[in-house]
Amino acid sequence: MLNVNIPHIPERTKKQRQSGITMVMDKGLSLQEAENFVESSGTFTDFIKFGFGTSLLCDKLTEKIKVYKQGNIKPYFGGTLFEAFIIRNKLDDYLRFVDKYKVETIEISDGSIQMSHDTKCELIRKLSKNYMVLSEVGSKDASVTLAPEKWVRMMKTELSAGSFKVIAEARESGNVGIYKSSGGADDKLIHKIASKVKPENIIWEAPLKSQAVWFVKLLGANVNLGNIATNEVVSTETIRLGLRGDTFFQFLPEKIYKKWK
Repeated sequence: MLNVNIPHIPERTKKQRQSGITMVMDKGLSLQEAENFVESSGTFTDFIKFGFGTSLLCDKLTEKIKVYKQGNIKPYFGGTLFEAFIIRNKLDDYLRFVDKYKVETIEISDGSIQMSHDTKCELIRKLSKNYMVLSEVGSKDASVTLAPEKWVRMMKTELSAGSFKVIAEARESGNVGIYKSSGGADDKLIHKIASKVKPENIIWEAPLKSQAVWFVKLLGANVNLGNIATNEVVSTETIRLGLRGDTFFQFLPEKIYKKWK
């Protein structure tokens, strides 16, 4: 992975990763931009999400999906699009759309709509028979707060229902869900979740650099991170490896740290 080997670099997991996952948002790349992205960042990207409802507006969607798959990246459509079909009672139409483009991963979320958790888990059980399911926990509405115990209970239940990973909501703005309105991490909430749910089963949305840094410092190089911008994937990898100032001393032995810090 590195062009030259130097000591005290944390070992990164390799594809197909169970941990150390990087999930990226495609918010409207052109086909050429997608090709360039795969060339520069494909090695470090596991999932790429067509954010919101952009897949309905995307020119050359078939070609873009093919490019991502050739780069060993799993493409999928954002949870907001799933919810847009659900609220219109068009689940079968959504699945036909997914199958038309040969997408094998589905995000099941209820960040914009109110859905009973039993209904959500039933959808996870049903769809996980034929697709890899990522389910998202948390609301996109900043006025909606969930007690830590409810976050834990929902995540555990969704994983048991068949989710490959659960996604901790933050939106692309990074100021709701597991974050405060300032963008800072909700420490107490995240520590509670991480103490009760295996962190390798959670993709923590971290659209801001400071949030990725915070999680790498808390959970290490192979923490699962989501909602990474397409132009921030390589720089996020340097955060994971201690090759950026924010985590420069994170993985060095104490004797080196004491000498140089």
